[in-house]
Amino acid sequence: MWYAQTCDATQRLKCTSLRIRSMGLPYSVFVRPMLSFVDSETAHSISMRALSGFGQSRVGQRILSTVYNSPELPIHVFGRLFHHPLGLAAGFDKGAEALSAWPSLGFSWIEYGGVTRFPQEGNPKPRMFRSNKHGALVNRMGFNNPGATEVRDRLIERRASGKWPKTPVAANIGRSKKTPNESAASDYSQTLEMLWNHADMFVLNISSPNTPGLRDLADADYLSSIVTECRLMAERKGGGKPLLVKVSPDASNEEILSSAHSALRSGADGLVAINTSMHRPVPRNAASRGVFAEAGGISGRPLQNRSKEVISLLYSEVGDSIPIVGVGGIESPDTAWEAITSGASLIQLYSALVFRGPSVVSTIVRGLKKKVKQHGFVGLEEAVGYEMP
Repeated sequence: MWYAQTCDATQRLKCTSLRIRSMGLPYSVFVRPMLSFVDSETAHSISMRALSGFGQSRVGQRILSTVYNSPELPIHVFGRLFHHPLGLAAGFDKGAEALSAWPSLGFSWIEYGGVTRFPQEGNPKPRMFRSNKHGALVNRMGFNNPGATEVRDRLIERRASGKWPKTPVAANIGRSKKTPNESAASDYSQTLEMLWNHADMFVLNISSPNTPGLRDLADADYLSSIVTECRLMAERKGGGKPLLVKVSPDASNEEILSSAHSALRSGADGLVAINTSMHRPVPRNAASRGVFAEAGGISGRPLQNRSKEVISLLYSEVGDSIPIVGVGGIESPDTAWEAITSGASLIQLYSALVFRGPSVVSTIVRGLKKKVKQHGFVGLEEAVGYEMP
């Protein structure tokens, strides 16, 4: 009641934002403990419904923007201006249900998906697990998504109603489970064609550990055919949109470099390092041991070292030719800075959003901006690969 009495019309939005804080934030004190009482996938679904609702109205978007606004730290990548380097990683918004909400949480770009040519239920539940102590998620989702046709139709409606984000949007494309690897190139290119008008760039996901045989597509012959066919499809559609390949952390360094060179020769415009991993430490904590024993790919803090290693490896080998997107364990200004100075032009997070809440985005960007100033750089571009010989 006191809000209505003390706020004039121009202050009402700000007061509403403050009320949100008073009713449920900070996230780590109120929201995360509440969500911890339900299983990980249910908590994720609750979050997605809430975000989708906020994203459907301009008032909702403005409320989120007021609470979670991120500063500018511009960087040009793929011929586009990104307001700062931090984006949402694939897997959180599989069906592109909350596209309009993510920029309001401070992200400068969004990757939806993975989307497959055909609808998929994914693997049996439960299939997502969390270790709060280690800031880690284990999932064996299996590319559950409504399929390219439904996602395309949803995005046509969103664009027509003026609910398309102004930030760059990437689509993550996976191979349909029922499609054999021998037909994978056609499967990827068909999905690319269907989503062409609904993304600014595309990530070819050949490295998810949760679809049988998918990682075999990193083989030079398979990968070359996938990238080549997608490149031809892109040219038929008019081109101008980057194609990226997402690599596995579990391949050897030699295999990763082989995949990178194959992708580059076939026309890829960038690399994403890294996907979730089947490898994991053995924690002392009993609850975490149970989570880590689950089948599936692990994400979050346990990937920090390997992510930095692979980014450095790729930057040393092909960094002069194509940009690298760094993802895996980014949860703070320091871990984001390490990814960038190791060679990543853009970065992404997922797990940190679960464990630290939406404010982690602005926290990271503000921290990066401070580090750029401390190093005396004119812009963020100077920091990319700064620690590399």
